[in-house]
Amino acid sequence: MKVNIDIDEKYDKTSITIQTNEWTEELEELLKIIKGRQAQRLFGIDHEQTVILAPDDIDYIYAENRKVYAALKNKKHIEIKKKLYELEELLIPYNFLRFSKSVIGNLKQIQHFELSFNGNLCVYFHSGNKEYITRRYVSSVKEKLQGGQAHD
Repeated sequence: MKVNIDIDEKYDKTSITIQTNEWTEELEELLKIIKGRQAQRLFGIDHEQTVILAPDDIDYIYAENRKVYAALKNKKHIEIKKKLYELEELLIPYNFLRFSKSVIGNLKQIQHFELSFNGNLCVYFHSGNKEYITRRYVSSVKEKLQGGQAHD
């Protein structure tokens, strides 16, 4: 992919033009990133109080018993009143990726991972939290990490 940036005082607004011969998943992801770049905050419920969560404070988000929770760096688990698929779309620009049918994880917070005997990956976060990536999603997580798209 070729990128051209033209900075000039004659422009009063930022404009992005993409020239291509076909629509690809890469372009779809790029569009989501461009559109979702505003500082995103999530609202969670902690002991009947609404709290504001920044994406960088979250290690992973998971669904359990028809509710969705954020596992934070401080090891707290806060309920979020959104569907997992909605959060997945919302958090693409923040390097969150699907780990399993019920978990999306923050790639920027991964410290290391280990291969399990069943082909899953056990992911360890900087905070000490851990979660599993199922075999179905291992290759996409590895690809994203190796591609340098999950950056600090």
